[in-house]
Amino acid sequence: MSNALVVIKNLSNTYRTRSYGGFGREVIRPVLDHITLEIGQGEIFGLVGESGCGKTSLGNSLLGLIAYEGDIIIDGLRQNHQGRLKRSKALARKVQAVFQDPGAALNPAKTIGWLMEEPLRIHGIGTKQERIKKVDAMLHRVGLDPGYKTRRIHELSGGQKQRVCIGCALMLEPKLIVADEAVSSLDVSVGAQILNLFQDLHQSLGLGMLFISHNLHVVYHLCHRIGVMYKGQILELGTAQAVYSHPGHPYTQALLEAALGSELSDVSGQPSEGLYQKQGCSFVARCPWKRPGCGKTTPRLINIAPPEAPPQEVRCFLLHTEEGKVKK
Repeated sequence: MSNALVVIKNLSNTYRTRSYGGFGREVIRPVLDHITLEIGQGEIFGLVGESGCGKTSLGNSLLGLIAYEGDIIIDGLRQNHQGRLKRSKALARKVQAVFQDPGAALNPAKTIGWLMEEPLRIHGIGTKQERIKKVDAMLHRVGLDPGYKTRRIHELSGGQKQRVCIGCALMLEPKLIVADEAVSSLDVSVGAQILNLFQDLHQSLGLGMLFISHNLHVVYHLCHRIGVMYKGQILELGTAQAVYSHPGHPYTQALLEAALGSELSDVSGQPSEGLYQKQGCSFVARCPWKRPGCGKTTPRLINIAPPEAPPQEVRCFLLHTEEGKVKK
């Protein structure tokens, strides 16, 4: 992608845990498995999958909150793989976050005005009066009255708290927003309003966005492209229209049925649990289409789209012929 805002190459991540309250032996739990993808300038990229598949770990890697292996380049700047202790202010101004629980993300002891002004103070931007004007303008942009500056978090509804979080994230005029399950804790009607706000901000500011969700239906309506993740791997990657209308992977099809109100009827077994397999297809234990060879070799992403269409890549052996070509 020539106009890439974010370039991710061979991104991997592991967590180290100890059993028995920290007294047992150390266990390494692999989470992300050599993920490579790009997000374009001004593109809304959706990342969808069940809880535990590694979506949040990928987002936290972009934000510099956790250590990882591989390369992440954001608007020409290389992210330090050691995590938040090495994150530069230059990168902080390029990428910001909107988290799932707005109440937990905001300091209840401070006023809304103080919280929204804080990023400007930290980066030494403007005088006190200039910063107040910026806060007023941002409150108006996210759909709140400037009078909210004097309120505290406990005086706001869930939707209002999330609007404040979005405003805080935009104060530094970033190029990329990582929105991690930003509407999942809200009522349906309020969540729809927040999605509309994201669309308005994208159109007016040209924001790039990584939108993380478990709901394929929500991601389809907001995003330009979609990546479907399972056990730390991208199983399907393509335009929102192609993935939603013509899902190629059995897991994507199951997610679509769930988003439309059905259970994962054709998928048995447990969710991903954040652990990827080093051999064979990661979805083989739950796949209704599996064949004997699926557990022996790891499939690669293959483009199944027609020659004139945008790429739609799927990681599934059933889409290959014996010669390694895609079935038509």
